[in-house]
Amino acid sequence: MLDFHALFSAEGLVSLVSLTVMEIVLGIDNVLLVAILSQKVKGAHRGRVRRLGIGLALILRIALLFTLTWIMGMTRPLFTVLGNSFSGRDLVLLAGGLFLMYKATTELYERIERSPDEEETLESSRKPEGSVATVFQILALDVVFSLDSVITAVGMARAIIVMMAAMIIAVAVMLAFAGVVAEFVNRHPSMKILALAFLLLIGVLLTADAFGHHINRGYVYFAMAFSLIVELMNMRFRKKTRRKRAP
Repeated sequence: MLDFHALFSAEGLVSLVSLTVMEIVLGIDNVLLVAILSQKVKGAHRGRVRRLGIGLALILRIALLFTLTWIMGMTRPLFTVLGNSFSGRDLVLLAGGLFLMYKATTELYERIERSPDEEETLESSRKPEGSVATVFQILALDVVFSLDSVITAVGMARAIIVMMAAMIIAVAVMLAFAGVVAEFVNRHPSMKILALAFLLLIGVLLTADAFGHHINRGYVYFAMAFSLIVELMNMRFRKKTRRKRAP
């Protein structure tokens, strides 16, 4: 049974606020991933793919909350390789990290290495990816992000109702801003490069975590926030320069 009194107690409200903020921060990875992958499908289906991908993330996280015993059991070592112990969680993080690194690297190659003419030819000849295939990719990485999110929630709150409320609020924020983020990233190629670099770093962090080397994500978020501010200033400067040069 869910204890709603725990949600409205002083301790519950403090946990709700702090956990919601943490879930929103952790959700940045999800939003960027959904924004980039959804651009591969037909324009008419992009909004539906984004909503479906983020909605499935919420369902998955709440489902994982009701299997806490199994989730915490995933942290027990299964085997050891070259002195490194690997648990079920580590294997999930490793698979997700490697996939993120592969996806971000291939996308960066397409954006950087190809000339504008090659990129235009490729875009005109490329068939949009299917919605089902894109949602499957999003769902596969939702498993990784959701596992990380649930384990973080367990460490910050005691009552399941508090964790559920925080996740619902965080996902609602993600749904509200996913479209805006996706359109903004799609309109500005430099922002897409920055988002892919961010996902590449997250892939490295997940892989390092799988090998027992935990790196505080706060450092990466700070570096990316700083890079975002610098790029926004560059965009502002380029806009003013174009305005001055315009006849």
